Amino acid sequence: MANIIKEMKTVVLEKKGKIGILTLNRPAKLNTLNDDILNDMYAGVTELDQDDEIRVVIIKGAGRAFCAGYDLSPREEPFTTVLDWRGHAQHGSRLMFSIWNCKKPVIAQIHGYCLGGGCDLAMVCDFTLAAESTQIGEPEIQFNSAPPFGIMPHILGMKKTKALLLTGDRIPAPEAERIGLITSVVPDDKLDEEVMALAKKLVKIPVPAMRLNKEAINRSYEMSGFTSSIHYGEGIFATVLMSETPEAARFFEIANTEGLAAAFKWRDAFFEDQEAE
Repeated sequence: MANIIKEMKTVVLEKKGKIGILTLNRPAKLNTLNDDILNDMYAGVTELDQDDEIRVVIIKGAGRAFCAGYDLSPREEPFTTVLDWRGHAQHGSRLMFSIWNCKKPVIAQIHGYCLGGGCDLAMVCDFTLAAESTQIGEPEIQFNSAPPFGIMPHILGMKKTKALLLTGDRIPAPEAERIGLITSVVPDDKLDEEVMALAKKLVKIPVPAMRLNKEAINRSYEMSGFTSSIHYGEGIFATVLMSETPEAARFFEIANTEGLAAAFKWRDAFFEDQEAE
C-alpha cells in the first residue's frame, strides 16, 4: 500500500498500511517544541487515533535530533504572569495527554538529543526505542525552569528521578535503558529497522485486547495520582519560571543578545566551573 503523506507546518504524517508515523519536522531547530509543533502534533495524534485503519503510531524526529526540548527563543508576546506560563504548560500537556490516552500503542523512536520536553514526549509514549548514541535528560533546572509535564517520577524510582531532575544531567541511552527510562537501545544504523519490527508485531495484537490492556495499565497509574500530579507540576513550572535568579537573568540576557547557542555555552561553562571548585 502506498504511503499517504500529509505535510503540516512542522510535522509530517505518513500511513504505511496499519502503521501511522508522525515526524517532528523542525530539523534546523533540533525539533524544539514551539506552539506550531505542539498544535501540529496534537492534530496528527488525534487524526491517527480516530483512524480505524491505524493500529500503531510511531513518533520520530527529522535531522540530527529527536527533540531538544521546548523552544526557548524570545516570543513576540512574552509571558509575564503565572497564568501565562501555566497556560503554556497546559498547551504542552494537551499533546502529552493525547498520546497517553491514544487508543493505539505509541512508539517513540529517539536519536541524537532527547532533552527537556522531548524527553517528556518520549516518556509518555508506550514504548521508547533509542539509538545507542542518544543523549537523554531534563536540563531545565540549570536555567531556572522545571519539567512542564512531570511524568518521570511515575517511571523511575525516587533516587534516580531526583538525580536527573535536580542536577539536569544528561545520560547516554544505555544508562537510560538500565534504569528503566526507555524500553531498549539499538545500534544507530538499526533504529528504523527495530522500530518497524516492533510496530509490525503490535499490529498483530487484536484491537480490543490492545486498547483495553493499555487503558487498564494507564488507569492504574491514574488511580495512584498520575493526572493530579501532572496538573500540580504545571503550577510548579509556572511558579519557577516567574521567580527571579541571577543565573536565569544572565542566561536569558545572553540568549536575547547573542542567541541560544551562546547562552547554552555559558550555562555549560558555568556548571563546569562549579564542578571544579
